[in-house]
Amino acid sequence: MNLAARQTEIIDDADYLAHRYDEVADGFRFVHVPRDVHRSSTFITDEHLPNVHDYELISRADLAKAEIPTVPVHFIFHSAYCCSTMMARAFDIPGVSMGLKEPVILNDMIGWRRRGADRQKLAAVLDKSLELLARPMGDDRAVIIKPSNICTPLAIASLQLRPESKALLLYAPLQSYLQSIAKKEMWGRIWVRDVLIGTLKDGYAVGGFSQEQLLQLTDLQVAAIGWLSQHAAFAKIIETIGPDRVKTLDSDSFLAMQEATLQSLNQLFALDMDDTQIAQTLQGPAFTSHSKLDQAKSGSVFDASARHREQKEVSALHGPEIEMVCKWTSAVADSQDIKMDQASALLR
Repeated sequence: MNLAARQTEIIDDADYLAHRYDEVADGFRFVHVPRDVHRSSTFITDEHLPNVHDYELISRADLAKAEIPTVPVHFIFHSAYCCSTMMARAFDIPGVSMGLKEPVILNDMIGWRRRGADRQKLAAVLDKSLELLARPMGDDRAVIIKPSNICTPLAIASLQLRPESKALLLYAPLQSYLQSIAKKEMWGRIWVRDVLIGTLKDGYAVGGFSQEQLLQLTDLQVAAIGWLSQHAAFAKIIETIGPDRVKTLDSDSFLAMQEATLQSLNQLFALDMDDTQIAQTLQGPAFTSHSKLDQAKSGSVFDASARHREQKEVSALHGPEIEMVCKWTSAVADSQDIKMDQASALLR
């Protein structure tokens, strides 16, 4: 098979995931990731995919000449620790949609942006990345992308590039978020500082703090600043794109009202699922096994009851500190004119 024919074969087959963008080669690396590999991978990242080094490169110039089959693409942007992986897994519905869990190619756009990428070229490459991710598996009618939480700066550009796309902004209520961070102990506390560094680089960290003042914050205060920065960014996305295309949902409501959530997202994303398909999805693995595969193997299920038990355990150890940080965050939000309650709610 000659090179052109092989490239056409890859482009026409969504089992070949557009995994990475190679800045030096100005091309895209495709990795074979069929549906069963998506299902067995917590995320479609280097850490979880079995064959990331066995890729095939197609230049952006060659892709510009190709006809790329696509379907509508929609997004789940999120603030982490908010059941976003569970939701993305739920949209693995053959014949309806495929949920992509944190495609690394979008992380590449963030990294490139932080290194000073030319804005016009970045927009062109992001556009092509979204086109490649929008290739349908089989007869699926849509692709639902759950980017990494670091990809919030791409939300407005992505939605402007795809006027037919809709987005859900999913977040954990502040208290729940802080409980999740406290539960992770040292690794959670390191992670939130990495998040703050990223938001500072990306230019959307909340203002009002000098570098010295940021260094004086406790770990949970740092976590709260990261959460509040995402909250403000979400508000900007709604303001820019509009409430008809962008909806918000908190994870506690999602866990408590799974059927209503799925029904509403079915309408938002125009998936045309009937009641039987929705019922089957609710009875499927996304809602009956843990989203993190190491815990799923133990047979554990993460639902509203499990979350409540987890929060109760964390509160016994960290409750007073979390309560103080919540009050402090509310005061910071007031000082920066940031609303703690998001607009454009998915569930009314």
